[in-house]
Amino acid sequence: MASKQLKKFTREEVAKHNTEDNLWIIIDSKVYDVTRFRNLHPGGMSVFMDEGIPGEDATEAFFGLHRYDVLERPQYARLQIGVIEGEEPQIEGGRMPGKLSKVPYAEPTWLADGYHSPYYKESHRKLQKAVRELFDNIVYPDAQERELDGKRPSQEVLDKMAEMEIHAMRMGPGKHLQGRTLMGGIVKPEEFDYFHELIISQEMSRCGARGYGDGLQAGCVIGLPPVLNFGSPELKAKVVPDVLAAKKFICLAVSEAYAGSDVFGLQTTATKTEDGKFWIINGTKKWITNGTFADYFTVGCKTEDGFTVILVERGEGVNTKPIKTSYSSSAGTAYITFDKVKVPVENTLGEEGGGIFVMLSNFNHERWVMCCTNARSQRLVVEECMKWVNQRKAFGKPLHSLAVIRSKLAGMISRTESVQSWLENITYQMCNMSYKEQASKLAGQIAFLKSYATRCAQLTSADAVQVFGGRGITQTGMGRFVEHYHRTIAFDALLGGAEDVLADLGVRQAVRMMPKNARL
Repeated sequence: MASKQLKKFTREEVAKHNTEDNLWIIIDSKVYDVTRFRNLHPGGMSVFMDEGIPGEDATEAFFGLHRYDVLERPQYARLQIGVIEGEEPQIEGGRMPGKLSKVPYAEPTWLADGYHSPYYKESHRKLQKAVRELFDNIVYPDAQERELDGKRPSQEVLDKMAEMEIHAMRMGPGKHLQGRTLMGGIVKPEEFDYFHELIISQEMSRCGARGYGDGLQAGCVIGLPPVLNFGSPELKAKVVPDVLAAKKFICLAVSEAYAGSDVFGLQTTATKTEDGKFWIINGTKKWITNGTFADYFTVGCKTEDGFTVILVERGEGVNTKPIKTSYSSSAGTAYITFDKVKVPVENTLGEEGGGIFVMLSNFNHERWVMCCTNARSQRLVVEECMKWVNQRKAFGKPLHSLAVIRSKLAGMISRTESVQSWLENITYQMCNMSYKEQASKLAGQIAFLKSYATRCAQLTSADAVQVFGGRGITQTGMGRFVEHYHRTIAFDALLGGAEDVLADLGVRQAVRMMPKNARL
């Protein structure tokens, strides 16, 4: 459009072009010639001849039916022939890469104008700005395409993230960051904390593509920490550099058709060879994120001493096939079979029979990350709804004039803010506790938060569909993000532990910590 010379018209001049053979309209001070396009309009020809449309300002009618990004698509942008003289566009719509939203509650409080937080420093704010620009400009376009076509995230995107050390930062603070240049030097490895990681997780979830988001190295986030924390130096030297560089991929393989949240019910077995040098693994795993394209599998196995975690490299006897779920195949969700897979005992993560400690310590971080993304995804839905109720009219009034709609918005906003506040409190505790302290003191807190957050999210998704009506169940158009959110929100409630199981875990931990002498 920059190479096209746009003419200036008065509204009176535009008004003369109001017939089927000569049809112009105005949208936000821009003049469009839709004479030939009228016959190609996906919504039919007749709408262009409705009262108040031909030759007139159709801004309100347009935004009652379309998202702003429609105007930005090349096939529609070329229809613009001019602008209204002396007027400037008034509508801010679509994605504004790198920018903060001005919509109330669209951003967490610490990013909103005039608000303050004790948790975030200047390095957090610099990281947030840089990460948002990267995700908006590089990741978001790929996310929208891959979510639809089901292909795994593009290697170019993964490489760019690796260049900025985002894969490494998503592992949290630790020795693995030493010597790395984080986000071009914005954050020093020694000052990187869980709030920095929270920012990365939340900015990533703004893509609004749930399957793609899991395809974007979710397997690494949950599958690599056991290697980092419990693998031998030799094993880490072999695996970690390539995985953090996105040259190879890893996944966590625990869930089975026989056992989901019940890790003690696993049926996959690992038995040692007579010389004690190898494990022989047999069994199956199901619903394994990134499994279809993983090179390494962090596998939970039943062994003679109980439960053991072993790192398996893709090779003979390892087979994967995709599972079709409610979200995109971009996540690489897999069914995995291990048929007499031979693995060196040096690939054992942690102590033999001590796999439950390996997994429980890993679960805390996994669930916390899910709380981060869940909280931000709820906020994305709040923003969508706030915009919609201000531009959509029903019964001759904006939707927000209806008390029932305002009540639903109140619930959405309250839930979103409460989840974020609880999340930041727990994150602060994580920043001030050792890994061992987190495992003993925060397992219940994080379990409660995840259970609460996913329950809130399901209520918010249901309310959002009611606010958007039919558009909330349509995969394209105005309500596409709300439809997607409603269709995929159950993943958060199941992955990393089902809601009821986690709530019960939190209570059981609280009961164990009860003082013996406490009485009413």
